Amino acid sequence: MHFAIRFLTEYHYDGPVTDNLNALRVRPATTSTQRCDEFHTRIEPEARVSRHLDYFGTEVLEFGIPTSHDHLTIDVRARVVTSDPPEPPEGSWDSLGSPAYVDAAGEFALPWQDQPAIAGIDDLYGGLDCATPLETLQLLCELIPDRFEYRPGATYVGSTITDLLESRAGVCQDFVHLSLVLLRRRGIAARYVSGYLHPSASAEPGTTAIGQSHAWVEYWAGSWTALDPTSGADVGERHVVVARGRDYTDVPPLKGLYHGSPRSDMTVTVEVTRLA
Repeated sequence: MHFAIRFLTEYHYDGPVTDNLNALRVRPATTSTQRCDEFHTRIEPEARVSRHLDYFGTEVLEFGIPTSHDHLTIDVRARVVTSDPPEPPEGSWDSLGSPAYVDAAGEFALPWQDQPAIAGIDDLYGGLDCATPLETLQLLCELIPDRFEYRPGATYVGSTITDLLESRAGVCQDFVHLSLVLLRRRGIAARYVSGYLHPSASAEPGTTAIGQSHAWVEYWAGSWTALDPTSGADVGERHVVVARGRDYTDVPPLKGLYHGSPRSDMTVTVEVTRLA
């Protein structure tokens, strides 16, 4: 599929601010199943942008605005071509403790945020008794949409797994974090993936979906295989990868700091338009 993507972020500060330093992770990645053909960023007030790859291979754009300003606009546009990934490998439980497995993905099997005991998680964890790691992933992607409601506003960016289990509602970030906890407790190396999603598989060219960034999970079984615990669907050509990491803290689309008024209004708009 061919997509045009727009990621628009606008800040309005209650007073003048200075020394506004920011790091962006918004550029679609280039992978074996995805190609970023065009990418442009417009920043207002104007700023010089530098680029580098972070530890996990994500392109990071950094910029600073030293002079006084009361608003910030970041307008990102991209064109991307995607294709479906190959069939996922089954993998085996015996391979999880092997030296080769640890060398390839061991850091993604470490406990998430040092949370060994989370009230209520045993009810979910105990049900993930499957013949292969792949079956565990597939069951997890059935379990989460069945037991939790997708409800924007039910949680916030700093919410914990406990918050999700108590409210039984959240968004894709919460569902991926829950997946990471459950998979890593089974010894499965798993990582957080952020990006964009066009929600309709049957969308005609020219159809635009307006929403927010999306997130899903990948696990290691000789190669990285992705599944989407929010929708329960396989990850395919409608998913556009931007960043990967251990959890959300490694992949935020925008992270920054500044001097000045502590109050601001922020709006984020994501548009994903199918071109072909």
